[in-house]
Amino acid sequence: MSDTRDKYALVGAGPMGLAAAKVLSEQGVPFQGFEMHSDVGGLWDIDGPRSTMYDSAHLISSKRMTEFADFPMRDEVADYPSHRELKRYFRDFAAHFDLYRHYRFNAEVLRCVPLGGSGDGWEVTWRDAEGEHTRAFAGLMIANGTLSTPNLPRFAGDFAGEILHSADYRSPRQFDGKRVLVVGAGNSGCDIAVDAIHHGSLCDLSMRRGYYFVPKYVFGKPADTLGGAIRLPMPIKRVIDGAILKWFVGDPQKYGFPKPDYKLYESHPVVNSLVLYHAGHGDIRIRPDIDRLDGHTVHFRDGTQAEYDLILAATGYKLDYPFIEKALLNWQGDAPHLYLNAMHPERDDLFVLGMVEASGLGWQGRHEQAEMVVRYITGLAAGSDAAARLRAEKAAGFDRATGGMTYLELPRMAYYVDKATYRKAVGRWIAALRGARA
Repeated sequence: MSDTRDKYALVGAGPMGLAAAKVLSEQGVPFQGFEMHSDVGGLWDIDGPRSTMYDSAHLISSKRMTEFADFPMRDEVADYPSHRELKRYFRDFAAHFDLYRHYRFNAEVLRCVPLGGSGDGWEVTWRDAEGEHTRAFAGLMIANGTLSTPNLPRFAGDFAGEILHSADYRSPRQFDGKRVLVVGAGNSGCDIAVDAIHHGSLCDLSMRRGYYFVPKYVFGKPADTLGGAIRLPMPIKRVIDGAILKWFVGDPQKYGFPKPDYKLYESHPVVNSLVLYHAGHGDIRIRPDIDRLDGHTVHFRDGTQAEYDLILAATGYKLDYPFIEKALLNWQGDAPHLYLNAMHPERDDLFVLGMVEASGLGWQGRHEQAEMVVRYITGLAAGSDAAARLRAEKAAGFDRATGGMTYLELPRMAYYVDKATYRKAVGRWIAALRGARA
């Protein structure tokens, strides 16, 4: 490898890593990419070493609301593409923007250690087929994703059957002939429960709390395309969207689903048109939270019990950056506390990209995050006033861009933002750093 002292190290070649690589390349910032798999795509390549994809997985947002603005998906791609289509999309994206040449593949980053204070750079150690290597870099960009390290709960008692996390689920054949309990009714949990209905001998769904369910189609169009361009105050949006959900979804409580104990949009809704259908047909039973396990018997909090062969925990993922100490990321609670979820308050050579979730943000919203960061880097090098203002603002203290929303206090919501608030703030800095009026 040529001298790296003036390059940024970019970790990851998933959607966020590719967005960053594209912007870095466009802005002329030297960088070296690292990807532990043999190709791009990250999570969406089911063959990747840390992919948590499963055979039946599709986007839960529609392609037009998710795609990169300057690289639309092909017209023949379905409204809600499968992981197979998305793997192809990211490979096409990387080839179109000539990003492959910037990456070292089959290269796992092991350690990242600061060389000194802010701006002094980082020492990065990685492992590939030739062994371990250590080089100094001007800065570090972390884009290794947020959905790879399972959050597996501890259950009281002992289970005589099999316990899996959804990260280990690949094919519905894993359910063949089994009595299945899916724990967790988020988007993955509901998808997987529908698979289990068709392959297991029975399927129950254990839920700790209620969810708002959104159909994939409303008036014959992908649901997220109807309001994607309309910005309404949240109280009004809740009333309108709540009315639409009642028209198209009805009352999930009549199928046994618990009533949500929070307002619409205070947690991510479940986008699934089938789980309610099957609940209404008696194909799936809704169970409360687990109390304890005893052999093949699962005892629930309401005093009921049932026998199962397999428990699948669709209980989400934990943020995990195993190659860097948490303290270096300004970790607070369940997530790093970073300006606009990306920028360290004190260091100007460390950025975390893609650690942001919001309903409807899409990959374009994440591309904008990458553009803000890269333009900040070039602005600092050029001594721009806008970069100096951004540096001062992130150092002065900040809150997450929630737009006044009160999100549930859950690990998966610890880096959730309000889309309109977030994109407005990021867009303001992009405009300022470009030299336009903010």
